[in-house]
This record gives sequence, C-alpha cells and structure tokens, in this order.
Amino acid sequence: MEKRSKENPWKLKTPPGTSDYEMYMDEKDGREIIVCVVGKTILHYDARCIQDLHQMLLEFGDWMPLGSKDEKAESVEGTVEHWGRSPENPIGGWYGLKKGFKGRFGMYVPPLMEALGLAEVEHNKRNNRMRAL
Repeated sequence: MEKRSKENPWKLKTPPGTSDYEMYMDEKDGREIIVCVVGKTILHYDARCIQDLHQMLLEFGDWMPLGSKDEKAESVEGTVEHWGRSPENPIGGWYGLKKGFKGRFGMYVPPLMEALGLAEVEHNKRNNRMRAL
C-alpha cells in the first residue's frame, strides 16, 4: 500500500464531491494512523481500517451504503459507518481515534480506499455506496 506523508498527502473529495480534504499516514503513540485534514478540522483513524474494511467488503460481496454520521449520532446497521464503530469489527470498536471526531468514517475513508484501488465508490448527491475491487 502506498503511504503518503504530510508533505505529499492524498488529495481527495467526499463521495458527493462537495468537499476537498487530504489524508496522509503518520504515527501516534506507536500506532500507524491516517490523518484526515478537512479545512481546519483534523481527524485520526487507525490505519488498520484500510485492510480490515477491504476484507469485510470482499466477504460482503456487494454494494454497502456508506451511512456517514458524526460520533454522537447513532449509525445505521448495515452501513460502512456502523461497521467502523462496531464491537463486531476486527479491532472491536471505533477506528476513529480522536475524541469528538471519531465519526464520519463512512465519509472520509471510502474515497481513500478508492484512491488506493481497493474499492469502487458511488458519487451521487446522497445515499452513496461502496464495494470492494
């Protein structure tokens, strides 16, 4: 997997194409993380989410709704967002690491998966889905 740095981040757009953001790999507390920069907001995701999400989507074998939600909002079961915070995923909980900014997994991680050639993501105004490649 290609690993981009702060000096050479992935330049991405949200699935609906309405917002630009950047992502890059870093390390925090001995753990590899993905740093997501959306304007002045910075989110962190456990880097294991890339391989774990890809594997889950391969096993799922079909399109899955993204279902992006903020950390405090309830996620909808059967969505990428729900899986990214579920006790049933490989790490047993949240891939989002920064308190208050753990959500939006279903908004920001899928375009990175697409950029890495691991998934196909829809780019409609609403209700986007993804599937593994």
